Amino acid sequence: MNNNLVLLAGRILLSVLFLVSGAGKIGAGPTFAGMLGHMGLPAPLLLAYLMGLFEVVGGAALVIGVQTRIVGVLLAAWCVLTGVVVHIGAPIDLMKNVALAGGLLVLAASSPGSLVLRTTWSRRDRLAAMAPSNATFNS
Repeated sequence: MNNNLVLLAGRILLSVLFLVSGAGKIGAGPTFAGMLGHMGLPAPLLLAYLMGLFEVVGGAALVIGVQTRIVGVLLAAWCVLTGVVVHIGAPIDLMKNVALAGGLLVLAASSPGSLVLRTTWSRRDRLAAMAPSNATFNS
């Protein structure tokens, strides 16, 4: 089994909920804001859009493999927070959030694998790419 493919599949599967849910919050901002306002949360429309943006950006970061350790921890905390605040009266939804948090923490503790989008190369990577195959570089 190719661990890099498994890690990519896991990142994609974990991200789907955040991408879809976040896009839904953005697309139905005023409606979702009404629910947030009913819960007594401040600035519900702004909060609705910020929540949606956080979920979309976090989900996208998981898919492309950018800062997966940090994003994994942030999204895990998000799952626990929203589970306790929003889903406390719905045990199945709460357990879904707890399970997601667990998966995200496992991802945060591991590597994203090699199938990631590299947005920048380190100086060492650039030098290695330009050098003959037998050259070595010290950091």
